[in-house]
Amino acid sequence: MSLQNAIAGIVQIAGGVLLSPAIVGLIQHTKARMQGRPGPSIRQPYRELARLWGKSTVTPQPHTVIYLLAPAVSAASALMALALLPTAGHALDLGLGHDALVLVGLLALGRFALALAAWDTGSGFSLMGAGRELMFSAFVEGLLLLVLLLLALPLGSTDLVSMSHAASLSWVSLRPAHWAAALAFGLLILAETGRRPLDNPDTHLELTMVHEGPLLEYAGRDLAYLQWAAAARHWIVLVLGCELVIPHPGPFVAQLAVLAGGLVTLSLALAACETMQAKMRVLRVPLLLGFGSALCVLGLASWFAGGAG
Repeated sequence: MSLQNAIAGIVQIAGGVLLSPAIVGLIQHTKARMQGRPGPSIRQPYRELARLWGKSTVTPQPHTVIYLLAPAVSAASALMALALLPTAGHALDLGLGHDALVLVGLLALGRFALALAAWDTGSGFSLMGAGRELMFSAFVEGLLLLVLLLLALPLGSTDLVSMSHAASLSWVSLRPAHWAAALAFGLLILAETGRRPLDNPDTHLELTMVHEGPLLEYAGRDLAYLQWAAAARHWIVLVLGCELVIPHPGPFVAQLAVLAGGLVTLSLALAACETMQAKMRVLRVPLLLGFGSALCVLGLASWFAGGAG
């Protein structure tokens, strides 16, 4: 194992575990500033996790083992997804591989565990949020597969490390297919992180909840696991955007700098988008995600029309 692979693995796993709440805090703080409010500190998500960790769990009745296992499954799937991600074109080899399709499956597993937990307890508002989440996931996961297919075309591989290398090639960034995938990935970031206009992570109105709905029955350490998993999902999709979409040529250190700058830039862009956009109606969300799929189809057409390679 090379030194660069070891550093990349440490940065990815330690960064995802320890710094992912800071991404959420940066978005919340920047959004408040843009709205003319002092807003919470960037450290607020850490305080929230510490507060929840010190509280006891509350289990609704009735429930089964599905409800009890869902937080652990959600957090474990996020942790395994972190181990698959490349950093500056390198990744730690833990025997898991780095296939993009495995990453899609892990993200879907965390979503499915929460949906099962909502069905297990039978709570009305949790079921409403889970139903909307599953409806969105049918479009989100299809769009994610299309985007990854576009980004895998240059080197003909779904290995995330190879796809990261492809993004650093100068000729790839000149292809219309790459920028079609980039625009569609922007919609994916909004969907996977539950941000406006697709969802409102700060809402307290149960009738408008999507991602927050299945969390209503959890408290204490279980809720801390779920909130950390949601923060880790922010880290995962933003790192994917930096590694697979943003061009990052140059040596290892320069690529690390591009990754750090890209994470901050995308976080600020999410805050700006939430400030300027109102939440759209639930039934319009599939139309927006369908527009992203249409972009991917156009990207595929441009790729094959221009000749592969």
